[in-house]
Amino acid sequence: MNSVTGEKEDKVSSDYSVKLKVFEGPMDLLLFLIRRNEVDIYDIPISLITQQYLKYIQLIRALDLEIAGEFILMAATLIRIKAQMLLPPAEDEEEEEDPREELVQALLEYRKYKQAADLLENHQEIESAYFRRADFSYINLPGEKELVCDVTLFDLLSAFQKVVEKAPQESFHQIETEKITVEQRIQHILDYLEGRDGADFEELFCDNPIRLMLVVTFIAVLELIRTRRVKIIQTGNFAPIRIYANNE
Repeated sequence: MNSVTGEKEDKVSSDYSVKLKVFEGPMDLLLFLIRRNEVDIYDIPISLITQQYLKYIQLIRALDLEIAGEFILMAATLIRIKAQMLLPPAEDEEEEEDPREELVQALLEYRKYKQAADLLENHQEIESAYFRRADFSYINLPGEKELVCDVTLFDLLSAFQKVVEKAPQESFHQIETEKITVEQRIQHILDYLEGRDGADFEELFCDNPIRLMLVVTFIAVLELIRTRRVKIIQTGNFAPIRIYANNE
């Protein structure tokens, strides 16, 4: 990392740190990755899932998001399971236990608990005629006829990861020393959405695709979601994310 980039990233980190209420934990991230890869929960490709899980941890850290210790513990668990699966089977054991078994059972129990909790929550909402608006999902947009999915933090991170991967490689001469603030990017996003019928998530990053600008813009998006100044929708699991100005 060159000195200019390092100074700018330190400046952003010291000026602004996103503190999000924890809606998802390590189990949610694992279930998200299992769904996204369309793999059997009883036969988890542990090497692939571990690799992707660690990438998400790195991305969360790079964005200066608050990360709980249980995410790190789960990362260690995945690495341990991966290492066990690389070991040759013991000669004195006829049928060795699958190292993934404990994790699979924990995921099944957690998924069952989450589904039961969602059912209870939906039942309570129907009875009280109250339609929930989660911090990461605003589903009653005017004119929307399709049932839309809850957009999680992991969906947003996944979309942002694609933006970063598409960004051109930077050289020292492409990096500017001007200060980039979250407030400026918030205003840029609001100005961009004004008068538009929403925008694709990736559109918000097109004006200046240097890495630091991408990071600050993503933090600005999270802040706009947290303060309910924008609405986000997804018409299906892992479908493109659209963002709308919240004028209510």
